[in-house]
Amino acid sequence: MHAEQEASTAAGMQPEEIDPDARWLSLVMHLTFFVLQATALIRFIQRHPATVNSALVIILAALLAVIYAAGVGRDAYATTDPSARRSQAWRVGWLAAVVVVWAVLVELAPSFAWVAVPLIYAALRILPPVAACVLVGVLTVFVIIAQLALSPRFDLDLVVGPAAVAGFATAVFLHMKRLASRQRRLIDDLIRTRRELAATERRAGTLAERQRLSMEIHDTLAQGLSSQQMLLQAAERTWDRDPAKAHGHVRAATKIVEHNLAEARRFVHDLAPADLALSGGLPQALRALAGRESDERLRVLVHTEGQIGSELPERVQSTLLRIAQGALANVREHARATTAVLTLTTLDDRAVLDVADDGRGFDPAALPDAPEGSRGHGLPAIRARVRQLGGTLAVESAPGEGTVLTATIPLAGRDE
Repeated sequence: MHAEQEASTAAGMQPEEIDPDARWLSLVMHLTFFVLQATALIRFIQRHPATVNSALVIILAALLAVIYAAGVGRDAYATTDPSARRSQAWRVGWLAAVVVVWAVLVELAPSFAWVAVPLIYAALRILPPVAACVLVGVLTVFVIIAQLALSPRFDLDLVVGPAAVAGFATAVFLHMKRLASRQRRLIDDLIRTRRELAATERRAGTLAERQRLSMEIHDTLAQGLSSQQMLLQAAERTWDRDPAKAHGHVRAATKIVEHNLAEARRFVHDLAPADLALSGGLPQALRALAGRESDERLRVLVHTEGQIGSELPERVQSTLLRIAQGALANVREHARATTAVLTLTTLDDRAVLDVADDGRGFDPAALPDAPEGSRGHGLPAIRARVRQLGGTLAVESAPGEGTVLTATIPLAGRDE
């Protein structure tokens, strides 16, 4: 419907021309014209004997019907098809021809005066408001003169009545036309607003998706590449004096490469964590993560409390796993810890993940608003993940006393 209206506007159509109700009203006016003309002609023939004047009236009535029918056939002032629209000059010319023939006919046979009713409607549809009002006034004068000619004596009602009816009808028509115009402008504004809103939502969705992907890449591929770099650097340092240990570092880096490859392939499919897809659940995924992150410098342990299984929403499981990955990346790169413990607890209304380490700790109050360095994520990324699910993030730490990070995710919508 909106596309049809826009196409009609682009084609230069008048808004009322695409209104089905306006077309229906036009058909009623066409029928009214022919009914009034036929009634007037029958009345004239009944009251006047066959004369030259009568023959002229019949010829003019037939000509008027033919001209009007030509306009009806070519949709002179009512159309719903943009391709059938005629030029304004043709429509005005058609209306002028109809009015002239009708005026001559009314001069010869005043009975045809009330045919002016559909002609007034045609004038209001075709002409601009000022010109239409002038023509309506002229038609009304002809009607009044014809009614006075048919009356045996002067009657004020014959003057006031037609003028009042014509004035009232014209005022109502123009008022409804203005209301329709305002309504169309409101609809156009609504369509434009909806388009702008849709564009804004698309931009917001694009930015949110880019942010989510950046966090996904940071917590998986970037973390794996960082671990590979440290393992390969360690292998390079110990290659000459301890080849066996260097080979162990290389093998560990190879395992991380395999996991990163699985993550990359999973990104192509649905961006779900590969550990969840391969292990079948969050506890197993956390244990697989702990196994990869554990080495001679850092030992990662996993504890679970409560009934934990596939009943956790997939999005919650994915978020908690990503939080664990990001937290362990921070521990490895900044904490200088020897042990990290992942504790997963599920209650009736929430899931809680604790990541504790025995590292050097820090002052949470001194944490900058935006992380520095090349990583570009860290705690802000973890906090954003938690906030997306309506959860909370707490960080407890002090210099020299390690760090405990607690992420709490509500499960009110776990069935969803």
